[in-house]
Amino acid sequence: MSTTVENVVAKTPDVEIDPKSAAEKVTNGAAKEGSHENGTKATAGAEEEAKQENVQEQVVKKEVPLQLEPKSGVSFAVELDDGKQLFAAGLRKKSMFGVGIKVYGFGMYTDNEKMKEVMKSKIGKCPTKPTKEMYQAVIDSDFGMTVKMVIVYTSLTMSMVKKSFDEGLGAAIKKLTGGKNDELIKKLLGEASDDMKLPKDSVIEITRLPGYTLQTTVMGKVVSKVESELLCRAYCYLYLGEDPLDKEAKEKFGTSLLSLF
Repeated sequence: MSTTVENVVAKTPDVEIDPKSAAEKVTNGAAKEGSHENGTKATAGAEEEAKQENVQEQVVKKEVPLQLEPKSGVSFAVELDDGKQLFAAGLRKKSMFGVGIKVYGFGMYTDNEKMKEVMKSKIGKCPTKPTKEMYQAVIDSDFGMTVKMVIVYTSLTMSMVKKSFDEGLGAAIKKLTGGKNDELIKKLLGEASDDMKLPKDSVIEITRLPGYTLQTTVMGKVVSKVESELLCRAYCYLYLGEDPLDKEAKEKFGTSLLSLF
């Protein structure tokens, strides 16, 4: 029996299409596609915003002015990332074989707001010139303070740095207490290897944290964190005591103190 077009049409069941259902399918499909596009755009927008923020952060960091310490030739940023501001800078010299050797340039950074509170509470009115009481107030307090040391000597090792600190801190502790505490002094750089070489421009940061904690960082790595009021006071005494490592730096620090009143 032959198949004709009429027979095929006759056998094909009628299919009804609901106009409303069809419209909903089209709408839902478009909505899903639009949602996908919006999500992609949102992700791209977030990535672009993050990139712009990173660029802005880098620009901000690059814009921090530098201050040259002339005796060492080291330039220090006037402000650290944590907000501490440069208060004074100087040079650490060491006599070796009868010759004064430049060891490192240093910048002293402080939490100015906290230090201002200390000056006003312990000193009161602004004196005409820096006083022993002003320096002592800084030494005895526990507000945030960082000494950033940049090596300028070309053949320095950690064992040499330890020996220097042993001598300096030992003398400071004896001056403050009348005795000595070798075990406490060795904690300052205890985890740093004696064989570690410190080429020119290496950075050591020693920070007094609130709560009389002294933290030492060598080339970006924390090597010690010692909670000791005596060690904190002795370390600050090295720079602000009666026989400072750099007298001119101490005087600059004192002048900066006067500006806080």
